[in-house]
Amino acid sequence: MKRVLLFILALNILVALAKGAFGLLAGSVSMVADAFHSSFDSISNIVGIVAITVASRPPDWAHPYGHGKFETLGTLVIGAMLLLTASWIVLEGCQRLVNPVPPDITGVTIAVMLATLAINLAVSRYERRKGEELQSQILVADAAHTRSDIFVSISVLGGFAAVRLGFPQADPLIAFAIAVLIARMGVAILYDAGQILADSMIHLPCDVEDVRRIVTGIPGVRDCHRFRCRGKPGDLYADLHITVDPRLSVDAAHNLSTDVERRLKERIAGMKEVVVHIEPAQR
Repeated sequence: MKRVLLFILALNILVALAKGAFGLLAGSVSMVADAFHSSFDSISNIVGIVAITVASRPPDWAHPYGHGKFETLGTLVIGAMLLLTASWIVLEGCQRLVNPVPPDITGVTIAVMLATLAINLAVSRYERRKGEELQSQILVADAAHTRSDIFVSISVLGGFAAVRLGFPQADPLIAFAIAVLIARMGVAILYDAGQILADSMIHLPCDVEDVRRIVTGIPGVRDCHRFRCRGKPGDLYADLHITVDPRLSVDAAHNLSTDVERRLKERIAGMKEVVVHIEPAQR
């Protein structure tokens, strides 16, 4: 995952520098705003690299469940940075509305936007595919961030067209639209990360009815209840209660709980640990 992020980091830095340099030369606040958005792609890559490095550490005495949630903490940082970026863009757009300065749009400026648009499209597809393959929350979230750059760049190009048609106010207005897009993305990232830190089962592949069918299909299990699951895709921890014949020996009941744990790990993707509590069934 780190190699993927390092490769994408290099591309994002190239895109941000190109947009920023030509946006400043053209005096386009929307293009500069887009450059800042791209630069935060680079910063989010760095945050992702640090978070993944820490999250990959094995469990220790202080973190017996592992360090997986450090990846989620990294996504919180990315979401917060996006909200700060949106605030800055709104401020710059307001200043440009008060003191309008039409951007100097050239063929080179448009060519830079089209080239960076193509790079962002390729990066977004590559990163999302790798994120799904590796079940990485950081990669999937960062791919969504990069994908938003595509729509932002299209909006900037639309603003250029409006300025060419004699509507210079379109440039800061496009910047406002970019700010809204970035803010929505930041809120969505914060929400998803918050759900994981709050041990929500909403986004987890742990359907209670599926678990019931798996567990009750094991010979010797009468019923199951109080199933709980937490974590994130690819790093799941669960516990549940099963009822068994009260005449079972301790050794047989233990073997049955081992079968339940093994079956759930086989059938539910990303299940790392299952704690099984055994209860005697009513006669």
